[in-house]
Order: sequence, then structure tokens, then C-alpha cells
Amino acid sequence: MIKIAPSILSADFANLERDIQRVSSADYLHVDVMDGAFVPNITIGVPVVKSIRACTDMLLDVHLMVEKPVRYVEAFARAGADMLSVHLEADHPTRIAEALRIMDDCGVKKAVALRPITKAEAVLPYIDQLDLVLVMTVEPGFGGQAFMDSQLDTIRKVRAIIESRNPACELEVDGGIAPGTAPLVAGAGANVLVAGSAVYGAADIPAAIAALRGAV
Repeated sequence: MIKIAPSILSADFANLERDIQRVSSADYLHVDVMDGAFVPNITIGVPVVKSIRACTDMLLDVHLMVEKPVRYVEAFARAGADMLSVHLEADHPTRIAEALRIMDDCGVKKAVALRPITKAEAVLPYIDQLDLVLVMTVEPGFGGQAFMDSQLDTIRKVRAIIESRNPACELEVDGGIAPGTAPLVAGAGANVLVAGSAVYGAADIPAAIAALRGAV
């Protein structure tokens, strides 16, 4: 079954609680944390995640686009994240492993994320312990970018790794997801689709979520 994770990066931050409630028919709530270093943009931090937790029971899927994410894993877990994804490009492999260990200690679901420059095989040292792999289909940092078709091959390869090593692991795709691209990524093996403008820019948000969920 396809799951939909609306990205609050496309929400109205002056009415954030309202816009979270508007996507309550979705499966996860995707929260993009950017530090202005790993990516050029700056978004939200721990206090906002804590406030989000207080106004929804949705699964909080927190995507850490930050350098040396091991420094922040515990704080975001304590703020209410249900799942944390860290970028493999953001630190040395030993520190990524430490970040995953802290997630275990904190009782949150564990995920790693791949930029378009990163090969699918980069997940191999971690795959046995992961709950989710996130494949970016745009360069991380800004919403509203065009979908990169070249990433479909990465999605297929990650799906093959998951099936051979950890079939319970989910495969999430983030970047340029819309009615036209959702069937492509789902067909390549993704089962969690992050969508920002395709959801929040729709006249009928529940209908947009349902349409994306029926991508295959």
C-alpha cells in the first residue's frame, strides 16, 4: 500500500496547526529540518517539532538535512519525532552509525537519506537495522523543484537491496512528487511518497492525498 507523507515545508507557517489538520487523512507528516550548512536553506528546529507534536497524533517523519546529525538526534526524539532520517553524506560512517544507535536508545524509527549524488549501495552497511530509506529525487534544500528521472534507477536498486536484506524496511521518495511522477516512483519500488506543493497547492487536499495514494 502506498503511504503519503505531506511535507509541511509547503504549509502556511502562520497557520501551521490548521494546515497540519488539513492533511490528517495522510499517513505520515513529513518535517524538513534544514541547517543552512548541509543545505543552503534554513527551516525549523526542535521547538517547532515539539509544538507540532502537541497538535497532532500523526506519525512525525523528521528529515534531518543537517551537518553532523548525531548532535541533534536525541533532542528531536525528545521533541516528539517518531522517525528520524539522517543523510549519509552529512558525516563520517562511524558517526552515522552512532546516530542510529541513539535513535535505538530513544525508541524512534531509524532512517537514512540519500542525495541524488549518492549510490544506492551506500545503504548496505546500515540496511539490516533500518525502518526506512529515503531517496531524494531533487537536490535537498528547497521545495518545488523538478523531479529527477535519473533517480528512478536508484529507487529500483534500493528496493532490490531492501528485498534481499530487510523486506520490512520502507522506501520513501521525496522531491517533485505529483500526480504525474507518483506512479513512476511507486512503480520503481517506493511505498512512501513525500509531497509538498502537490498536496498543499491542491483545491481539495483530501482528494489530492487519495489520488497520490492510488498511484499504482
